[in-house]
Amino acid sequence: MPAASTVDLTNCDREPIHIPGSIQPHGCMIVCNPSASRVLRHSANAPEMLSAPGDVNGRELADVIGASAAHLVRNSLTLTGDASRPALSFAVEVGGRLFDMAVHTHAANAIIEFEPSSVEARQPLELARMLIGRIRGLDEVGRLVQDSARLVKAVTGYDRVMVYHLERDGSGRVVAEAKRPDLESFFGQYFPASDIPQQARALYLRNTIRVISDASGERVPLAPAIDASGEPLDLSFAHLRSVSPIHCEYLRNMGVAASMSISVVVGGELWGLIACHHYTPRVLPMAERSAAEMFGEFFSLHLEALKQRGKLDAATKARQALDGVLRLASHHADLGEALRESLDDIRQLMPCDGVGLWFGGAWLSIGAAPPATFAPPLAQFVGGVAEGRVFATHALGQLLPEAEEDCPSVAGMLAVPLSQRPRDYLFFFRKEIVQTLDWAGNPEKVYATGPLGDRLTPRKSFAIWKETVRGQSRPWSDDDRQIAEAARSALVEIALRHNELLADERSKADLRQRMLNEELNHRVKNILAIIKSLVGHPAKDGRSIADYVASLKGRIQALAYAHDQIVRGDGGGRLSDLVAAELTPYRDPGATVETSGPEFWLDARAFSVIALVLHELSTNAAKYGALSARGGRLGVTWTATSAGDCEILWRESGGPRVSPPTRQGFGTVLVDRSIPYDLGGESAVEYPPSGVEARLLIPAKHVALVDSRVRGADIAEPVAEPQPAAPLGDIRLLLVEDQMLIAMDVEAMLAASGMTNVSTSGSAADALRHLMQFAPDAAVLDVNLGDGTSIAVAEELVRRNIPFVFATGYGDRSMIPEVFSDIPVVRKPYDAQALIRGLEQAIDAQA
Repeated sequence: MPAASTVDLTNCDREPIHIPGSIQPHGCMIVCNPSASRVLRHSANAPEMLSAPGDVNGRELADVIGASAAHLVRNSLTLTGDASRPALSFAVEVGGRLFDMAVHTHAANAIIEFEPSSVEARQPLELARMLIGRIRGLDEVGRLVQDSARLVKAVTGYDRVMVYHLERDGSGRVVAEAKRPDLESFFGQYFPASDIPQQARALYLRNTIRVISDASGERVPLAPAIDASGEPLDLSFAHLRSVSPIHCEYLRNMGVAASMSISVVVGGELWGLIACHHYTPRVLPMAERSAAEMFGEFFSLHLEALKQRGKLDAATKARQALDGVLRLASHHADLGEALRESLDDIRQLMPCDGVGLWFGGAWLSIGAAPPATFAPPLAQFVGGVAEGRVFATHALGQLLPEAEEDCPSVAGMLAVPLSQRPRDYLFFFRKEIVQTLDWAGNPEKVYATGPLGDRLTPRKSFAIWKETVRGQSRPWSDDDRQIAEAARSALVEIALRHNELLADERSKADLRQRMLNEELNHRVKNILAIIKSLVGHPAKDGRSIADYVASLKGRIQALAYAHDQIVRGDGGGRLSDLVAAELTPYRDPGATVETSGPEFWLDARAFSVIALVLHELSTNAAKYGALSARGGRLGVTWTATSAGDCEILWRESGGPRVSPPTRQGFGTVLVDRSIPYDLGGESAVEYPPSGVEARLLIPAKHVALVDSRVRGADIAEPVAEPQPAAPLGDIRLLLVEDQMLIAMDVEAMLAASGMTNVSTSGSAADALRHLMQFAPDAAVLDVNLGDGTSIAVAEELVRRNIPFVFATGYGDRSMIPEVFSDIPVVRKPYDAQALIRGLEQAIDAQA
């Protein structure tokens, strides 16, 4: 770039910051071949810092750092398979000094980083657990981000800690701050997207913690900078990676001498950063950095959980509004008239200032909406851009300039197509929001090339620059779009049913089948999406959000199991497993569920169809039938006919009085037609006042009787209604679990049940060492520990006569030896009640 050119902050995007050819001066680096036997490169300060004078390149690693440290490096390389998770070792002696050491492999290089060990550093696991414990119970996003900023500042000692959230347009805003009292506040300020270039954002996702010890410090070069093949060293995952001169000057212009950033990753995307600033050079010890990294990951997960809870609340309200609209529309002969009558209910689907309906060439609106004269060009515009899908914009005037003149009060629009052809639409509108944004300096200001040659000199003023934004509404969120998509699917279904009345029998069958195929595909693809809250079991009055979330989680797990079994079960699955999976989410202590029948194996086609039919029957029973009232009873039995067919009988009793449905909705069509059409079987549903009765017949070509003796190979929940587990008291428990976050979750479950005396081990070897020091009253063993199993621990517990349970995320007991066939097994992910019941069963059996 010529020196006279003017540049702006976006020019930073071209800088290859992952291959700077140098490191920061607070540590040193050795680079070896993949087996860590021979040194290939080193930082210029390594010989002096490690007391290994002379040229170290080409020498054996053991000659440079000592045999003991070299052996530790090679062991570390066998333990780390992810470059973003370097193996850490603390207080390693090299050249007569103690170093903290990080080892990872990347791009066929073993990269070893050394930092002088700090005698004041705290234990990382205890520090992380303390931090996590302080925010675990927070249930509001604003409180979470503010308390986290205070905690990180108190623990790390940085002068300023900010929680920095990236907006949809890439700009950032400081949403929480903890600082020294004498410092100016950055809270609420916006920073332009160019402040964090794209390649830096990518590195924040790959390496979730970044430390800068001194913004004015020297860059220590690597020798050689280029290897024999002409390649520089990729330092994407190195903590010591030197800092871009542009970023260093940016920090100095803010008066910042040192910094640390912790990535906040939500849903696989960079949500923001926990940014720590210090006004004198500072290095946080490696042990404390690893604790901060663990805290950042928990913070990200907790933030994501709170956001999902907010989505669930919004989805529940939208489901209630949508149910009312669908009930009216499904009973109405004229869909357009039904929608016009329901505009007030439709308006409740999502936050908006007005709604409009363009149906059959006629316009009706309520609230803030364009006039009728603007409806035809608006529908024509949407028809050209929506392509039969939900379309949304928060700046309509930028896409359709005439909208600013014809409907100036409307800035945001979300359009829901009601037909496959560009014809009928449902619109949601939002008013303009005039915003005054406080920018940390003018985000559009440009600068001439500075003293760094053709590198950018960042803006030097961070005084607040205000910008007024007009012509925009509050943006439409992903939740809004999902709710709109759910409404579109439901209304299109009703529109298709209305259209069938005008066609002949063959056309009706084709349309219905297309509708069924589209809806089945939609349900399978989105089984774990937020849309399930709109069609799932509704929350009863008085139930807490925690109860509702637990119920929804169980329902989704049962459905996921039903569909996943087709793949995991050699193309099909057991009917008994399917019945148990479908009914488990709807168990209630006030209702009785009884199931019985021989072991039938269903092929993939039958398993998928019966899963959908049983789910429809189960959902209706929980909403309106025997499972919706205390004292209700449900019996599901299946038998083999003389022809080898499988006959399933569904009988409900003891619930509300039943009457035949007045309309044929999608669920009724699914139950009535799917088995005859897809399997060539029979399906009949009757509605006596005492309760729904159904008979389903699956032809012999789709089923097979299997030997019931192999039943013990599967892990199945009991069909009988479980009773609440009684507290076990504060017993001494050994937990063997190789995943730290899962172990922490189990510890929290057990603590809520009164068991706080829990000793956790991450490997079989560590658990056996624990057993040499104390005798637990019971144990929970994760079967698969990643690099081994817990079978050796189980054998030791049997020898000591200590009761225990196995835990596994697999669907069978194939990893558990036959000698342990009587040991209770609980499924992962852990459920608190199931875990307590399993422990009680193991302790009772041992008594």
